Amino acid sequence: MRRYRKQLFENFQDENFNPDTKYELAYKRVKRVKGFYIHVLVYVLVNTFNIVSTYNSSELGSEIFIRWETFSTALFWGIGLLAHGLSVFGRDLFFGSDWEEKKIKEFMDKDKNQKWE
Repeated sequence: MRRYRKQLFENFQDENFNPDTKYELAYKRVKRVKGFYIHVLVYVLVNTFNIVSTYNSSELGSEIFIRWETFSTALFWGIGLLAHGLSVFGRDLFFGSDWEEKKIKEFMDKDKNQKWE
């Protein structure tokens, strides 16, 4: 699936590429990003409510607030949110679109400089 998307993106610049298909790809991308931001908003609201309500029902300084159950929902949902973010923003988050080319040039320049020394 990733190769198909990459191929579509590479053909995006092609003159014969249908403008409707360009719009459709952009629309799907915007919907995925919007869905991620809605997920973040719900995550923040629900976990804030969960932690504040647990804090208000416990006494100050008691061990009731500092328990695994209080923060486990936020932790595991946060892992899911991270996975959702990586699926939306993909490899571009850590490895930009031209990261491979930059690294190849860097290694070639490094090897070329070492041979002359």
